[in-house]
Amino acid sequence: MTPRVREILSWYGAENIGVLTNMARMLNHGKLAGTGKLVILPVDQGFEHGPARTFAKNPDGFDPAYHIELAIESGCNAYAAPLGALELVARDFAGEIPLILKINNSDVLYSSNSPISALTSSVDDAVRLGCTAIGFTIYPGSSHRKQMYEEIAGASREAKKAGLAVVIWAYARGEQISKEGETGIDVIAYSAHIAAQLGANIIKVKPPSAHIEQAEAKKVFEAQGIKVGTMADRIKHVVHSCFNGKRIVIFSGGDAKSTPDLLAEVKQLAQGGAFGSIMGRNAFQRPKKESIELLHNVMEAFAGKPLK
Repeated sequence: MTPRVREILSWYGAENIGVLTNMARMLNHGKLAGTGKLVILPVDQGFEHGPARTFAKNPDGFDPAYHIELAIESGCNAYAAPLGALELVARDFAGEIPLILKINNSDVLYSSNSPISALTSSVDDAVRLGCTAIGFTIYPGSSHRKQMYEEIAGASREAKKAGLAVVIWAYARGEQISKEGETGIDVIAYSAHIAAQLGANIIKVKPPSAHIEQAEAKKVFEAQGIKVGTMADRIKHVVHSCFNGKRIVIFSGGDAKSTPDLLAEVKQLAQGGAFGSIMGRNAFQRPKKESIELLHNVMEAFAGKPLK
């Protein structure tokens, strides 16, 4: 156990030994083992956006085995997916990489300005499949947020009782939030804080823009001199908003980007104090060799090493 991992675990003193052990499994796995940083491969996009939109660019990705092999070969800390994909691969790859079961999901066959994901699996499924954690999406700003908060409160209690860690995807969306506001710095920081208050062990949010959505928040940002000019500044504020940096906050890869643009963003994330990335489409939609090289460069950036 490195001093950094031990320090991070010390922030979660209310958790039982099982949760701490599973957090340590993720923090001590892969190329970033022991650094306190995480790079996780999530593949829930087939469910969320459809198989053609998700996998046709790299047809090997229609097979869930491809993704877990990519996560293992590249040295990711963990692999996250919905129930069906994990059921296909969990036995063949048992013990090779920490698994995260995404227990709620949505699709794009029905559109709503007030999104809510359906519960699609359970804590019992996560235990059965040997997972280290459950994953759950909330949409702060949705008119259905009450139901989502109550669902994750219940699932979190059950998961932690079983010794599993809890990862919350926090994506603000709703009728009263503009499209630009979904990634505004005030909204991202607020969403991350909500996830922390809901008991998340690991929080996933999108990289924030400099936009400030709420007028009252803008007054405070300006009065207190909160810097938002660079991505590193904004990441620092998001991490600070999660109990002064005492919760693990990782950032999504977002929309498809060129490799130089993606790595430039990752360097800013690292400079701002992000704990890592949870990167899906920007990794697995590339050819496998290119994906592994990209993920290695992302890991090097979070490890503080010069990129190749």
